Amino acid sequence: MLEKQIERKLVTAVRMRGGMCPKWVSPGLDGVPDRVILFPGGRAAFAETKAPGKKLRPLQAKRKAQLEGLGFRVFVIDSPEQIEGALDAVQTS
Repeated sequence: MLEKQIERKLVTAVRMRGGMCPKWVSPGLDGVPDRVILFPGGRAAFAETKAPGKKLRPLQAKRKAQLEGLGFRVFVIDSPEQIEGALDAVQTS
């Protein structure tokens, strides 16, 4: 399965739950997660999608740690089976 297929499934799952999942592009700040997960009630998290078994690049790991240090949840999703659990975690946090 390709990364873009997992990313598409994530976006669809968020929409089905009443949220938004825009692509995050940050000029001048490389390594940011692929998507922002936004749900009603101010619930937000970030998601980096990967092809199955692929790992974060060092800069992506650094950005993940920076965002987590600010109190945000950052999910690394490399299979469709991980999507529902991540979204449950965002909606119940």
